[in-house]
Amino acid sequence: MSELSRSGRDFSRRSLLKAGTGLTVGAGLGLGAGIGAAAPAAATNGVGQTGTPLCQNPGGDSASQQGLGCGDLGIPYHRQHDNSWGYVFGDSYGGPNQGDNYLGSPVMLNQATFDSSGATPISFTWAMPTYGQARQTFNYRHGANNGLGDVEVTRIPNDCIEFGGRTYIQYTSVFTWGPPAGYDGSVCSGVAYSDDYGVTWTDFGYHWPGDRTGGNESLYGMWSFAGIDADGFLYIYSKRWNGSHNNSADQGLIQLFRFTQEDFHNGAWQNQQNWAEVSSGNWQWTSNAYPTPLFPAANNFGEFSVKNINGTYCMSYFDVDNYAIYTRTSPRPEGGWSVPLPQIVGDYRYPTYWGKPQVPSLYGGYIHPGSASATSLTLIVSQWPGNNAPNPYRVLQFDGINP
Repeated sequence: MSELSRSGRDFSRRSLLKAGTGLTVGAGLGLGAGIGAAAPAAATNGVGQTGTPLCQNPGGDSASQQGLGCGDLGIPYHRQHDNSWGYVFGDSYGGPNQGDNYLGSPVMLNQATFDSSGATPISFTWAMPTYGQARQTFNYRHGANNGLGDVEVTRIPNDCIEFGGRTYIQYTSVFTWGPPAGYDGSVCSGVAYSDDYGVTWTDFGYHWPGDRTGGNESLYGMWSFAGIDADGFLYIYSKRWNGSHNNSADQGLIQLFRFTQEDFHNGAWQNQQNWAEVSSGNWQWTSNAYPTPLFPAANNFGEFSVKNINGTYCMSYFDVDNYAIYTRTSPRPEGGWSVPLPQIVGDYRYPTYWGKPQVPSLYGGYIHPGSASATSLTLIVSQWPGNNAPNPYRVLQFDGINP
């Protein structure tokens, strides 16, 4: 199990980011000195939850009852084997404050039933690996070389999926939150799997190199499992990872590939099929060319999420340049994407943002795979209110989002 004592080193996701680069979410965005204050989210649709915090209220919320005081991300996934729901957190603490019993990353909480209408907020029923005792699920040490090629500050989950009796987490091994411009700050990225639904984890042997292992700014750093399509393939979107959101090289390009379920189960990565423009205007699924980025290098895409909701592919992403979480949809994983729409914003800098829920210092924005419909999504949004705020992380629930 992981080393919980950090010898006084601060491995908090956002504070390391701030100390390392000055390029925090909100830095240089003209937000003023009040960025640390968590403003209430404005309700815009009248449906369900509009910014309900899912942790950071010791004794008064279900997360603390399961041993998690605060954490970020809260990536939702469907526990197919028993029709329950899981939530995967990044760096987490046993209390509400940074430094209160560091739990590690990733940390997982589960929920027996999810109310997709949003009438009742998400409530965690049990923790992994045991009830009421949330702790790091991966077996590695922070601030140490665990055999992946360099020292790991932490391992950050990017997405989780369960199918065929096995649970998978794609993660990034972080070397530094504050890399120099042009570097992604990672050791590598990998996929871990669990055959007991999240209690114990095994790492696949292959890892996608990060800048510390010869693969700087690889588009395989951060994945989103869109789900298994009616055609039987598992579709995966991926992009460069950078904890500072400083995508200096590519502005957050996103690519698409797929696997058969059997190949993914077996870690047969050589059988990956790529969506690529093999000649001008001619896009094909191929194993003979690298994936072609889906969108032009126009915006700084941070954390993102793609999910197949009742046959419609829904995408959400944190647009760093525009300081908001946007959504768009497509009838197929390959494309036909709608225009991006702002849904949750950091401030009211543009007229199109007026009246939207406002969450200063936001990031993330993960689509709940159990959302009511493709026109009524549940999003899980993270907030980092600043080093001097009493609670370093907030995870918020928004329902009724129409992309």
